Amino acid sequence: MDAAVKDRIDQMVQSNAIMVFMKGNKLMPQCGFSNNVVQILNVLGVPFETFDVLADPDIRQGIKEYSNWPTIPQVYVNGEFLGGSDILIEMYQAGQLQEVVEVALAS
Repeated sequence: MDAAVKDRIDQMVQSNAIMVFMKGNKLMPQCGFSNNVVQILNVLGVPFETFDVLADPDIRQGIKEYSNWPTIPQVYVNGEFLGGSDILIEMYQAGQLQEVVEVALAS
């Protein structure tokens, strides 16, 4: 991955408590998996930022290398990679996601 792409990703991940790399944005998700993540975070009522990987092929590929995770969306909380749609759904259903985001937003 190009150093400039890594720096851009680092900046987004580090400057937002909850950062979602997805297809589309929080107002208009462009795939079902991205929509699932947005809906879960909206239900939790937490602030989060999104980046539309469809608008930037360098970030779209770079984020997969950055996290060593092959799929989009990708969710970062307090700079840590949390996972994608399936992991968020599991954490939400188990009641773990609420705790993780509350801790992240409190710090």
